[in-house]
Amino acid sequence: MTSNNGKRVAILATNGFEESELRSPREALLQAGAFVDLISLEAGAIKGWKDGNWGDAEQVDRTVADAKAEDYDALLLPGGVMNPDKLRMDTDAVAFVRAFFDQHKPVAAICHGPWLLAEAGVLRGRKLTSYPSIRTDLTNAGAEWVDEEVVVDNGLITSRSPKDLPAFNAKMVEEIAEGVHQA
Repeated sequence: MTSNNGKRVAILATNGFEESELRSPREALLQAGAFVDLISLEAGAIKGWKDGNWGDAEQVDRTVADAKAEDYDALLLPGGVMNPDKLRMDTDAVAFVRAFFDQHKPVAAICHGPWLLAEAGVLRGRKLTSYPSIRTDLTNAGAEWVDEEVVVDNGLITSRSPKDLPAFNAKMVEEIAEGVHQA
């Protein structure tokens, strides 16, 4: 397995994140030796979404207002419909995401997670995938959308849905191990 020993990864999420899309990648990162922080809009706990109902809570490590991209080697954006929709309305969250792109650090986004990338204005000329229902939003933001299990474009790792998690996790760990990607 590829090693992420010592890498620090931020997971940006809020209430309504798709439980499997946060937990499975986090577990893959931890198994690869990474340190992981859950970043959210407010301190305390956030609730996941699982099988059409509220799921379990996850404890927040830092608020996005207190987090800096400089403190992390990579960013993970889980999906769920509510989660990225709330995050893209928060200027601190959008700025946090944009900073990872400005610093050419790996960013992994699954399902509806790329919605936040559109809001951050970082998709022009990028090839990616997502949950199909946001395809138009992403292409309108300048992305080339493809229907593939996992897509990698210069440190941006994207996947469509929970069924793609094994491939997504493997590519995410690999890209984070590679580190900063040059423009």
